[in-house]
Amino acid sequence: MDRLFSDLVQYQKLFQMIFMLGIGGCFTIGFQISMINYPSVHVKRFINETWLERYGSPLHPKTLMLLWSFIVSIYGIGGLLGCLCSGYLTTKYGKKKCLMCNNLLIIATAFLMGFSKMAKSFEMVLSGRFFYGISAGICMTIHPQYAGEVSPKKLRGFANSSAGFFWSLGKVLGQIMGLSEFLGTESLWPLLMAFIGIAALIQLVTLPFFPESPPYLLIQKDDEEGCLKAMDKLWGEMDHQAELNDMKEEKAATKSIKSMSILQVMKDPSLRWQLYILVTVIIVMQLCGINAVYFYTFEVLCTAGFEEGRIPYISLGVGLCELFSTILCTITIERFGRKTLLWKGYAMMALVLVLLTITLSLQNKYNWMSFCSVILIFLFVFFFGIGPCGATMSIMVEIFNQSSRSSAFVIGGCLNWVGLFVIGMIFPFIVESLGPFCFLIFMGVLVGSGIFIYLFLPETKGKSVTEITEEFTKLYSGKKLSSIVRRNFLEEHMSYTSF
Repeated sequence: MDRLFSDLVQYQKLFQMIFMLGIGGCFTIGFQISMINYPSVHVKRFINETWLERYGSPLHPKTLMLLWSFIVSIYGIGGLLGCLCSGYLTTKYGKKKCLMCNNLLIIATAFLMGFSKMAKSFEMVLSGRFFYGISAGICMTIHPQYAGEVSPKKLRGFANSSAGFFWSLGKVLGQIMGLSEFLGTESLWPLLMAFIGIAALIQLVTLPFFPESPPYLLIQKDDEEGCLKAMDKLWGEMDHQAELNDMKEEKAATKSIKSMSILQVMKDPSLRWQLYILVTVIIVMQLCGINAVYFYTFEVLCTAGFEEGRIPYISLGVGLCELFSTILCTITIERFGRKTLLWKGYAMMALVLVLLTITLSLQNKYNWMSFCSVILIFLFVFFFGIGPCGATMSIMVEIFNQSSRSSAFVIGGCLNWVGLFVIGMIFPFIVESLGPFCFLIFMGVLVGSGIFIYLFLPETKGKSVTEITEEFTKLYSGKKLSSIVRRNFLEEHMSYTSF
């Protein structure tokens, strides 16, 4: 407890910065994702009324549904575009300036959304969703990197996993504000869509008082004095020589290459295993079954006999469960390590999916099975939050050095947005064809990925970027592959009782 209190005092500026980064970062994405379904009825009515007023006839129901689907899906197109731009922008202007410009984009878009009904223009809603998507692509790429880079080694896991926490916090607040008691009404839905402008304004006003990340200043800008000032401001005035030496080692290892392009990262043999890990964790985030579980929540709750009016509040409880588990992840990640939380999270999620498949298949035969399904949904979301949701971002930040990290995040972000679009297109057909047995596909992905992570991902806890890079270099050599797998097995076996 004394150590925790001393850390809170010493690193108070750092914790303030992590909070500000989160509020204007992944929080806004989580809010947008969870909020959009609540005003759907009101927005569709607004589109139909606007069309009727303009052209004298209502929209065909199928055309209206197509237009609404486009409003929802264009967010992903904007996200992909923002992600593609983020690598170049962060290299040229730095993460701090990029986030501040992104805040201006969000605020302008919030005004667009807020006045759409007054202007009687559903095109403003459509374009607003696109611009929100661009900002989300930028946020998703920059926020986790920035949070990880401003943190000392001992708090790096906490800072990295905070992205998952703010994502879940945004989802929960989006669910709350979308309720009819708040902004999810006929008259207030434009304010619901404009709400994240407040979060962007908070970050825009406060971020100028915080520095750029120390690694960026030293490695990419050759500003050692600025790096030391940033460390003193964020970490307190003390001896930071050990952290500075780690950054200098990383700088020396990258030689004259200050920033690698996407193509250079993909072609570099020494980064091959890092890319394998990156692709694996991104694919699992899309194919772990979390979207399928949320999809089935409504059906399960209806079968369990809950009134339809109460289901949104129970769904909010599922979101709160995810938020609570991400808090546990940020607290425990430095103790248990990223790798442990990741592969054991995959394992527990796979087990829950097997049980959920059984209960969903039998709930029409046995009424009490639906209550088991509800419990399993909460368990699945809990294991997702304490494992992949927080640990994935931490792994992505730590396995790449300063010169390759921005481009690697662009690659990961593009995979994420494309995967989100593809899953959104094919998932309804999978559910229609397989029903609850679709969870077995996700279970297979979790098991396979868990084995891969267990065998080939080195634990990054407490290691410098240079040390982590050396671990992957040994993997690339091939000659020591079997010994590394054996050592990883022994390390996990020794720490098994700690989880």
